[in-house]
Amino acid sequence: MSEMRTPQLTLESYIEAMLFVAGEPVAIAQLAEWLDVSPHVVEDALQRLRHQIEGRGITLLIHDQRAQLVSHVIAAPLIRRMLGHGGAPKLTNAVSEVLTIIAYRQPITRAQIEAIRGVDCSTLVRQLQARELVTEVGRLESIGRPVLFGTTDHFLRQFGLQSLDELPPLVIPEIPEITETPTAEDTR
Repeated sequence: MSEMRTPQLTLESYIEAMLFVAGEPVAIAQLAEWLDVSPHVVEDALQRLRHQIEGRGITLLIHDQRAQLVSHVIAAPLIRRMLGHGGAPKLTNAVSEVLTIIAYRQPITRAQIEAIRGVDCSTLVRQLQARELVTEVGRLESIGRPVLFGTTDHFLRQFGLQSLDELPPLVIPEIPEITETPTAEDTR
């Protein structure tokens, strides 16, 4: 009786299986640990995997040192129909403007966004957070330590991007210097 041999998988195949089962972004460092290889080896394998699955119904999303398998953006209408969703609600012009500023200028504070737009943006930023398109990514090292905002993996998936490098070129005004509001003592 012949002995059955277990087929050997490539590193890319193991990563694909792991990402498929995870269903959410997995840190490259975590993949490297599980596979007992260096993060550099995993990064190279992820690029090969990205090319291998090109043109299929899934795509590989790599953002913020994490990787995830997601459905291809072109398949989104069919998947929405399959799941019984009518589609994602549309973004208003104001929300789209704030999202664009965050995407191109991240990390950025709410005050910096408001300096570019010239109006209060707190409600719009909260809407984007509720839709999981932006998130807090840290704090600015300045007085008051204001929150810094950046885009999420969900943002990339929603817009069919594999990384922020794929954003089309766009000129956004420089962030104006924010001056302190005068106190009552300063106005005397």
